[in-house]
Amino acid sequence: VVSVIADRSLGSGVIITDDGYVVTNYHVIEEGRKIRVLTYDNEIYDANIIGISENEDIALLKIEGNNFDYLEFGDSDEIQVGERVIALGNPAGLSFSVTEGIVSATKRVGLNGLKAYIQIDVPINPGNSGGPLVNIKKEIVGINNFKIGGFESLGFAIDSNHVKEIVDRIILETEQVQ
Repeated sequence: VVSVIADRSLGSGVIITDDGYVVTNYHVIEEGRKIRVLTYDNEIYDANIIGISENEDIALLKIEGNNFDYLEFGDSDEIQVGERVIALGNPAGLSFSVTEGIVSATKRVGLNGLKAYIQIDVPINPGNSGGPLVNIKKEIVGINNFKIGGFESLGFAIDSNHVKEIVDRIILETEQVQ
């Protein structure tokens, strides 16, 4: 799990490969000209934008290096209502925080009209965006995305199967260009 620092925003992200691919939300980096990633071991890396999906609010970044610790995607179709999940991220800039809760519902329709969201009772705050939602097997089952204001613990994460599909498409398109 990493902090993602853009010109005007601070959010979270997750390293998904040992060679430095990082997933975050597009809204975390959308106004950033210079994007940096802070790892748990306090290393700061410049990040390049590999690709985005604005409608789905996903961005794929790349930091230079090898042998990064990373998390793998789980199958979000296997998520059960009531299952324990953990949100990792940087709420209010408090780096590498962990909050726990349960899955309240799956296949919710998000603000973008996509039926690809997991409703959670885990507190999601500014800075959590882009961080992983993890199951007890330490697999990414979602990417924390937004909360509904005025309510307590009404957060949403983009389900991992949807995120993985977007990331795989971006990587494939990038490889075809090269």
